[in-house]
Amino acid sequence: MLVGSTLPQMSNQELARIAEEYHEWTLRTQPIVATMRGFHDYDKDIGEVSRQSEDRKISELRDFAYRASSVDPVGLDESDQITRDLLIFEAENGAETAELRLAEMAVDHTSGIQALLAVAIPQLPIETAQHGDDFIERFSKLPDLTNEMNQRLAEGVAKGRTPMRSTAEKTVEQLDGMLAAPDEEDPFMTAMNPGGVDTAEWRDRLLTLVRDSVRPALQSYRDMIADEVIPAARPDDRAGLCWLPDGEEVYGTLVRSHTSLPLTPEQVHEIGLRQIEKLDDEYRELGGEVLGTGELDEIYSRLRDDPELHFDSGSDIVEASQTALAKAKDEMVNWFGRLPKADCLVAETPMGPAAFYFPPAVDGSRPGRFFINTSDPSRTSRYGIEALTYHEGIPGHHLQIAISQELEDVPEFRKHALVTVYAEGWGLYTERLADEMGLYSTPLDRMGMFAQDSLRAGRLVVDTGIHAMGWSRQQAIDYFMANSPLRLGTVEDEVDRYIGNPGQALAYMIGRLEIQRMRREAEEALGTAFDIKSFHDAVLGSGLVPMETLDRIVKNWVAAHE
Repeated sequence: MLVGSTLPQMSNQELARIAEEYHEWTLRTQPIVATMRGFHDYDKDIGEVSRQSEDRKISELRDFAYRASSVDPVGLDESDQITRDLLIFEAENGAETAELRLAEMAVDHTSGIQALLAVAIPQLPIETAQHGDDFIERFSKLPDLTNEMNQRLAEGVAKGRTPMRSTAEKTVEQLDGMLAAPDEEDPFMTAMNPGGVDTAEWRDRLLTLVRDSVRPALQSYRDMIADEVIPAARPDDRAGLCWLPDGEEVYGTLVRSHTSLPLTPEQVHEIGLRQIEKLDDEYRELGGEVLGTGELDEIYSRLRDDPELHFDSGSDIVEASQTALAKAKDEMVNWFGRLPKADCLVAETPMGPAAFYFPPAVDGSRPGRFFINTSDPSRTSRYGIEALTYHEGIPGHHLQIAISQELEDVPEFRKHALVTVYAEGWGLYTERLADEMGLYSTPLDRMGMFAQDSLRAGRLVVDTGIHAMGWSRQQAIDYFMANSPLRLGTVEDEVDRYIGNPGQALAYMIGRLEIQRMRREAEEALGTAFDIKSFHDAVLGSGLVPMETLDRIVKNWVAAHE
């Protein structure tokens, strides 16, 4: 009896130790992420991408996974079981992904360092004089980081593991644009002013940083891509991983990583085709009411080409998004019991994906924000802005991530976990949920929901087509143009995104289908006892978790309410 009552407690204590060590490890190895979250112990560090640091990372992650797996799950309560599951998943997933050596071909115009810096710099909290000093010291190390990046790219060239040529060329164009701008207009000059210092003096130091460290580092990175990578890069008709020596293995690992499910690329491809077929019927039904036609080609053409259905001003995009966000804030109390304390705001950006979300700081110093790329307003449809807002803001990523960060009595690492299939699956789930909530202003705005679905279903087909079946870039573009109302420029950007970040785009629809399945099964089991607010609280109440773990959480919730 003594042994039986002691073992679970020992397991709990060991699990807590591992979780704390893992959290500290994530902050140390991702110092800029740590600062974004409001943890300042590593503000002077910039991170590493060398082969040696990657080897060390793999070894340390394997050790975390082994130690967490060694904790006996018998006797653990549900929260500790979730902690154990997530530790094992994140550590194993991180090690397997690092073993793919993706840094050897990491050139990407949609999410490369040149795009991320422009967005991240103004978000980094610089609240004290010490933060300001640390900021300068951190980014004075940017040349060291880009030297490591250049070395990894050289390794990739030597092995025949290179990015697609047009992606590399677009990255060089972006870097050329940044380097051609006056030093005073560099993204680093948008950094927050620290408190308690002579602002003019600190900004002089910042300008010196740009001239002496930032610009030379980015110039070196640009020259490496232009001089070494582009001549060896893959042509557009060999855009996918399947054309690399180890491409099949790499892509299979990424599919599992981003879905957390044992799916093959072929299975994902078929799921996508079925979803596109279902959407065809929905377009035809609503098209007659909204556009006076049930013909798919005509529906797509009208949605794509009518200038009245697209924005011509970045400020109008932001205003429309703010209006939609306000509606969602008012209504969410009727659909969620647990609500975040942190606010959510909208902001413009000239670079990066069409839209993306930045979490709030854990200390409350910065709200959650979702950014909209307004560099070409005509690419953003008026009928799609509401669905986009609900996905990125409320009830999408903001509720999900802010609530996760505000969880109490769970290990710190769980508050910041990033399980792609859960994160993006929830975001897409809420686009349809917004329809149930009555948030779409008109039937045309509901058509925007379908258009967003076309994008996410098409991703399953196109991503697998490119990376597993050898589709060319043009073949992927042609498929999207034939099966969605997306404009050509948007389609080209999307296809390039999948080429540069294989597998990530699969998470959206796969995750949504899993959450919808769990909800459907819960509704069938509970009947009239099913409560949507309680269900959503169960889904959101443990933070981001793999699909297998979420399925168990929902089943336990159902059992407790039967």
